[in-house]
Amino acid sequence: MMKQATQLPRLPPRSSHGHKGLFGRVLIVGGSEGMVGAPAFAALAALRTGCGLVYIASTEAVLPFILGVAPEAVGIPIGRSMQRYLAAINACDALAIGPGLGQSSLATKLLQAALKASAPLLIDADAINLIAAGAARLERPPLSTVLTPHPGEMARLAKLFGAGEVPEDDPGRLQIAVAAARHFNQVILLKGEKTIITDGHRYAISATGDSTLAKAGSGDILSGIVATLLGQKLDAFDAAWLGAHYHGKAGELAGQTYGMRSALARNIIDALPQALQR
Repeated sequence: MMKQATQLPRLPPRSSHGHKGLFGRVLIVGGSEGMVGAPAFAALAALRTGCGLVYIASTEAVLPFILGVAPEAVGIPIGRSMQRYLAAINACDALAIGPGLGQSSLATKLLQAALKASAPLLIDADAINLIAAGAARLERPPLSTVLTPHPGEMARLAKLFGAGEVPEDDPGRLQIAVAAARHFNQVILLKGEKTIITDGHRYAISATGDSTLAKAGSGDILSGIVATLLGQKLDAFDAAWLGAHYHGKAGELAGQTYGMRSALARNIIDALPQALQR
């Protein structure tokens, strides 16, 4: 029987005397021509959530533009050789792949390499679409991975386990999220009003957030938040649930300041410090 989790996890403890190496090393993989903001927002959100070191892996052509938005991150340029990328995968505490990634042959190679990582992994956006299209197989240790589809991406994934369109009613959304979690044996975070988090055995409903989050870049922020929590050793279910909670709370705060209609993704990032105090 499915059990609803109701006790929100706590943020990982943080020593006032710690150094950056103690608070996680997160690798963000993404970015492509015309999509430089997505990995930058994920990186900035990771840093705002308390990550010690954030790396961004992207192509040599677009990486300088990404770092122009997020200069606090460390760039991993991907050219003809992928050696630095593979080394970064082995050195990080968590990965997030997908923001602005595109669906090129290079994107597929980057995803295939990320899927072999021993560190916890978050899969979002085009990385989800590549898996749904059969370009890469999601074969990972159980519950080591968080997938964060919106309803359209969930519908594409659902074809892999014989499901149809994503229902709009709450019981139907829960049912398809659970089916996906059981099929992949991973954690599913199904975005939307009343975001659903499930590992196939238990589930949680995020009670925070409003239409402030209905803006481009919002999902990339969520990726950075959850990746940081994974890198700080929360298990995948708790990291996804807590990440969704604070993402929603930051959205609410940004909406209160700028209006739900007018707040931008960068305003949500700026609201994270206040959200994390609550």
